[in-house]
Amino acid sequence: MDAQGTRSLGKDSVIVGFALFAMFFGAGNLIFPPTLGQQSGQLWPWGFIGFLIADAVLSCVGVYAVNAVGGPQHAFNRVLGRVGGTILGTAAILCLCVLFAMPRTAATTFELSVAPYLGDSAQGLLAPFSIAFFVVVYLLACRKSRVVDIIGKFFTPTLVICIVVLIVAGIVHPIGPIEAPLSSTVFQEGVRAGYQTMDVLGAAAFSLIILDSAIVSKRPEGPQRLKLLASASICAVAMLAIVYGGLTYLGATSLELGSNLSQAALLVSIVKALLGNVGMVLLSIIVLLACVTTAVALVSSAADFFNELLENRISYNALLIADCVIGALICDIGLDAIIRFADPVLAIVYPPFITVVVLLMFHRHIKRKRIYQGAAIGAFVAAVVLSLSDAGMLTALPLNWLPFYSMGLGWIVFAVLGGLIGWAVERKRI
Repeated sequence: MDAQGTRSLGKDSVIVGFALFAMFFGAGNLIFPPTLGQQSGQLWPWGFIGFLIADAVLSCVGVYAVNAVGGPQHAFNRVLGRVGGTILGTAAILCLCVLFAMPRTAATTFELSVAPYLGDSAQGLLAPFSIAFFVVVYLLACRKSRVVDIIGKFFTPTLVICIVVLIVAGIVHPIGPIEAPLSSTVFQEGVRAGYQTMDVLGAAAFSLIILDSAIVSKRPEGPQRLKLLASASICAVAMLAIVYGGLTYLGATSLELGSNLSQAALLVSIVKALLGNVGMVLLSIIVLLACVTTAVALVSSAADFFNELLENRISYNALLIADCVIGALICDIGLDAIIRFADPVLAIVYPPFITVVVLLMFHRHIKRKRIYQGAAIGAFVAAVVLSLSDAGMLTALPLNWLPFYSMGLGWIVFAVLGGLIGWAVERKRI
C-alpha cells in the first residue's frame, strides 16, 4: 500500500473507530461504571477489568469476527444453520435494538439531562420527551449510509472532550478517599455490568451499519476491509478503556455521597460534587450526545436487520418508524424498570451469543457446524440453570463449584462440553 493509501487507512480507521466508540458508548456505559467503582472501592481496577472485557473487548472483537465471516446474518446462518442463526440474531437485535437498550437511551437522557433541572415537576413529562427524542433519532437515521459519517466525524469528538474534562476534574480534585470494597465479588459485578450495557450484542447490530457505511463499503472486500475494521476496533477499545477507567475511578472516590443511590442519581451527584452547575450542563451534553448517537445506531441496525430478514417485504423506513414508536412506548416505564427487566433476559441471551462470537474468531480452523451448535446450546442451557439458581429457584444445586463461577462465567464449562459433544457427533457422522 502506498503512502497515500496508508494515510487514508489511518484516517478512515479513526473515523470508523470513533463511530464504533459512539455506538457502543450509550446509556449503560455512562451509568454503570461509577456504581461499579463505588461497589469495588480499592479493588476498582479489578472490577474495571471485568467490565472492560465483558463490554469493550468482546464487543469490538465481535464486530471484527462477524464482519470477517460476511456480516451477522451470513455468519450466524453459516455456523448455526438458518434456524439457529435466525434465532440468535433475532434475540440479539430484539434485546439491544428494540426492547431494552434502545428505549433505555431515551430514559437515561431524561433522567440525567432533564429531570435534574425540573425536580418534582418532571413527573409526567417522560412520555412527551420520549416522543421528541425518537423524532430526532428518526430524522438522523433516515439516511442509513450516512450514519457512520455523522457519528464518527461530528458527534464523537465533542462527546470524548466532554467526558475527558469530567474525568480530569475528578482526578485532580477527588471527591473523597477510596474505601474498602462493598462487594465480595468485584470481578463478577464488573462482568454483570458489562452484560447490562448489551454492547456485545452490538456485534450483530452495528456490523450492519459498519458494512453499509460509505467509508467501509468503498474498500474492496477482503484484506483491506478487514485491516480497516481491525484498526478501527483497536481505536474504539482504547477510547472505551480510558473512559471506563476514568468513570470507574470517579465512582470509587464517591462513597461519601451515599451508597444507596441509583445508577443515574450517583452519576448526577458525582458531577455536582466535581463541577457544580457547570458540570450539570456538561453532563447534559455528554448524555444527549452519547444516547442520541447510540439510539441512531440501534434503530438503524434493527430496521436493516428485519428488512433483510423479511426480504424487503417491509421497507427500511417503515421498520425505522415502528422501532422508534416501540422505543417511545417502552421508555415510558422508566429507567430503573427497564434495567430490572433486562437483567434476567440478558443473563440467558449473552452466554450463547458470546460463545458463537468467540468461536467465529477461529472460523478458519473450526469448520464443523455441530461444534458451534453444541457450544451455543451448552451455554444457553447453563445460562438458564444459573439464572434460576440466582433467582433462588434451584437451591438444591450447589453450582458454586463450577470453574469461573465467582466471575459470573460459570456457563463456560458447559459451552466447552457442548462444543466437544458437537465435535464428537460430527466426527461420528463422517
